[in-house]
Amino acid sequence: MITAIHNLIYSDDATATRAFLKDVLRWPFVSDGSDPRDGSGPAAADPAGWLIFATGPSELGVHPTVSVHDGQEYRSERHHQISLMCDDLDATMTELRERGAQFGGDPVDMGFGIGVNLKVPGADDMLLYQPRHAVAYDR
Repeated sequence: MITAIHNLIYSDDATATRAFLKDVLRWPFVSDGSDPRDGSGPAAADPAGWLIFATGPSELGVHPTVSVHDGQEYRSERHHQISLMCDDLDATMTELRERGAQFGGDPVDMGFGIGVNLKVPGADDMLLYQPRHAVAYDR
């Protein structure tokens, strides 16, 4: 039986990416030698360690590579994407900026929600969005 989804970020600067997830997003984590409840312990002091982050509730959507919305055609290459969801995009952006996060522009209406690219040090941007669609992560 499948028990979870494990996402991976391949980073040019894994230390910076791990520090961002730990210090800016404040995701709990585990590592060899750390306490799985809160990530404390000797390994937790080393941001270059092999940290595994708890990302919270999740859901999986499948988008077509070609779609039409409001009469406009959208095309995308086949790929996988990590997106972060929030209840209040403006408040979340403010909170993350206070912790040093940077964004790739202003929020835009994406049809399914309002989104913005969150800059991730050493890695590709992640979409941060406030959904308009029904959510499945609380099922």
